[in-house]
Amino acid sequence: MVMDVIVAASPLLIVAVLLVGLLWPATRAMPIAWLVALAVGFVWWNNPPGYLVGASIVGVMTAIEILWIVFGALVLLYTLMRAGAFDRINEGFASVSDDRRVQIVLLAFFLATFIEGAAGFGTPAAVVAPLLLALGFPALAAVIAALIGHIIAVTYGAVGTPIIVGIRDPLTIYEDQIVNDGGMSVAQYSNEVAAWAATYHALVGFVMPLFAVGMVVYFFGPRDERSIKPALEVAPLCLFAGVAFAIPYWVSAWFLTAEFPALIGSMVGGAITVALLRAGYFLPDETWDFPPREEWPDHWVGAIEPGSEEVNGPGANDGPSMSLLKAWSPYIFLVVLLVITRVWDPIAEVITDADIGVDIATPIGEFTIGIILAWQDIFGQGLGSEIAWVNVPGFWLILSALIAIPLFGMTGGQVKDAWLEAGEKLVSPFIALVFVIAMVQVMLLSGDAPGAAFDQSMIELLAIATANVVGPVYPAIAALIGGLGAAMAGSNTVSNITFGGFQFTAAHELDISSQIMVGTQAVGGAVGNLVAIHNIVAALATVGLVGQEGRVIRLNLIPLLYYAIAVGVWALLFVYVMPDLLPSVFDVY
Repeated sequence: MVMDVIVAASPLLIVAVLLVGLLWPATRAMPIAWLVALAVGFVWWNNPPGYLVGASIVGVMTAIEILWIVFGALVLLYTLMRAGAFDRINEGFASVSDDRRVQIVLLAFFLATFIEGAAGFGTPAAVVAPLLLALGFPALAAVIAALIGHIIAVTYGAVGTPIIVGIRDPLTIYEDQIVNDGGMSVAQYSNEVAAWAATYHALVGFVMPLFAVGMVVYFFGPRDERSIKPALEVAPLCLFAGVAFAIPYWVSAWFLTAEFPALIGSMVGGAITVALLRAGYFLPDETWDFPPREEWPDHWVGAIEPGSEEVNGPGANDGPSMSLLKAWSPYIFLVVLLVITRVWDPIAEVITDADIGVDIATPIGEFTIGIILAWQDIFGQGLGSEIAWVNVPGFWLILSALIAIPLFGMTGGQVKDAWLEAGEKLVSPFIALVFVIAMVQVMLLSGDAPGAAFDQSMIELLAIATANVVGPVYPAIAALIGGLGAAMAGSNTVSNITFGGFQFTAAHELDISSQIMVGTQAVGGAVGNLVAIHNIVAALATVGLVGQEGRVIRLNLIPLLYYAIAVGVWALLFVYVMPDLLPSVFDVY
């Protein structure tokens, strides 16, 4: 049994050693981990070669669906940047106050959470950190603030991708069990998971604006008088901002779908907070700033000088500044489109209708080309996958970007630059995602192969072993498992794909609510981004500070430990205490 567990864990151990231990890039490490998973599946699990190829293709198709969403998100983001709209959005936040603490709340929290909800995949820190640097922040402080500020939104990044692709799609292999347990579909189940994740985040993450401000003022204030007092002076603003974000965020998760919490929370909360600040509320009595530039240690600043023209955004319009409403309008249009296509049944039914298209039978499987792209019975192995390319947010992100072109009067060169930059950003994620998700699908599906040596898959075997070892305290560490996945892979989505089934199986082994446990996974996967080496390197590169990864990780361990411990405590309460107090609300097994 022990050897079986070690062998089942070997692909994940390879990832840990290569990515974290040897600091290999994911583009090199993930193909090797996939090969190890294939070897384990063939030798130890007795999976036929054709079945392993089919499972890998399921993973590739999942990766393509993720990349379609990410490409759309990046196209829209870079379209706004090239049009100058993003500069205008940034100006709208930055002009409210010269106080660095207020700027952290508005840019490192509200703007970063909005970008996370719209684009995800490491984009917020890579975009917001240079903006803070341009305002005069030390490069290291800019990265720390941006990474901490957006964590509460990561579970719903790239218009809900970590839930839609990371939870809903992989858990279809447990569809019969989900239906038998609660009489709900996998889509309904994943929506409940998203809602529980938002509950954790709202209860724990509403203090993150104060956390981000506190980290900056303490570690980047005057070195001879380190104090948290400047953060406490703006605590009312920070806490109000956190609550103003958390309420619409939580409501969106429970009553809409997973696409909206981060977008609606940041837009509604940000608008309310900015309006109150402009009206004179919550503004600090004295303006706080960093020490004089000559007093900064060398490791605070890299190759780019704070406040220099080198870090200004790539906006291309030199004319009069556009209105904030116009600058925001493509994203407002996106939210309206997503709401209509999710809430209005006639449209929702059309864009998910698998019968609209052409079916093609071939010796290697059955293909559907239409509203949904599908490949069923891959190589005769009974495996299949589909890409709902119109239903997933990627299509609507692209449509919003196309509408923005005439709206902003963009030139062909600007449009070309935006699309090329989005495409270039996909090269490394494409290689990493294809192999890591192929690896995960091999691990997830290994127990269902004809003649498999084990009834459980590699992931299920690991989950059962973990649940048996840890026992009833498992809810306390569930978030850490998700965080470990994100720290290794640099992605909440990949962490969810890898460990969502793990958490589901462990919950059933312990006879506790699987929705609550998988929701904990979705939160842990978000928190792990605080120390994900890929995200940290990307953010540091944008401010010319590559080489300070260790400092960032050490500092970010503080909010990570807070979040993991607090979520663990709430998970224990939800699982063991709350059901007895509120059985009608917590009867969600």
